Amino acid sequence: MNKVPIPLTDMMVSRLAYGCMRLCGSWDRAPITADERRTAMHAIETALETGINFFDHADIYCLGKSEEVFSGIWSVHPSLRSKVVLQSKCGIRFADDPSSGAPKRYDFSHAHITQSVEEILRRLDTDYLDILMLHRPDPLAESEEVARAFDELHRSGKVRWFGVSNFSAMQIQLLSHWVDQPIVISQNELSLGHAHLIQEGVLVNQIEGDGARASGLLDYCQLRGLFLQAWSPLGGGRFFQASRTERDTRIIHAVEQIARRHSVSVEAIMLAWIMRHPAGIQPVIGTNNPDRIRACVQADEVDLSREEWYELFEAGRGNPVP
Repeated sequence: MNKVPIPLTDMMVSRLAYGCMRLCGSWDRAPITADERRTAMHAIETALETGINFFDHADIYCLGKSEEVFSGIWSVHPSLRSKVVLQSKCGIRFADDPSSGAPKRYDFSHAHITQSVEEILRRLDTDYLDILMLHRPDPLAESEEVARAFDELHRSGKVRWFGVSNFSAMQIQLLSHWVDQPIVISQNELSLGHAHLIQEGVLVNQIEGDGARASGLLDYCQLRGLFLQAWSPLGGGRFFQASRTERDTRIIHAVEQIARRHSVSVEAIMLAWIMRHPAGIQPVIGTNNPDRIRACVQADEVDLSREEWYELFEAGRGNPVP
């Protein structure tokens, strides 16, 4: 698989990232089973064999078990750590954490960020994270606290670079004003079925849809040199379910036609549509199925024409562009 640089850093990463949200399977406090470990190792090794070197985590994925099960790869490949990029996220706290009755919330306090990183490193069995991301914007964030946490984590060598997930352009700009370290990655939901970030640019000065509230996030990230990632680039698997909405059926039929033209998988076309954007967006795939990982990697071989890209965009929109 081809590799691309992450601007502002010294890292070269695969055009696809492997997302570990479902790596351990179960979102509960039950111990990790032998079957879950085998499934995880098979998925990780398949990703590595296909050329993927970027692994995306979060402290909440499978309640921390995805990070823990991932660390088993070090015993299989002892020299692997320096060859892969590990990214994790913090800031989301579930209900009843740490005590019964506490609501689900976001927490960018200095104490929570630094403690989260310590726990992430322990579960991943590594001395450092390549990238730490703030998972979802915290309305109560104190910028000075976040800056202090970033300073300590960077100075100690526990985090090399920083990023954000699900932030607006203005929220990134505000954070960047306070922290000394550059924000190098912005991760957001993007797929043929969730193309708001692209569509808002087409609908500028239009009454339809997002035109009245365009965020300009893609433009901002390109202007500032932020590396863009797309989470749920295959719609969380909904396009591959037996029961689909009329809209999803329309999208998958358009994808299938173009997949036949290129002799590749439907996954490859859906991902290639995202990768065709000039922002150089990196899709984060999340399947544990080795065959589907290989199907996704075919996207690196696809060069969609402008006409094919708009054909798919129109299928997602349900009508022509203005």
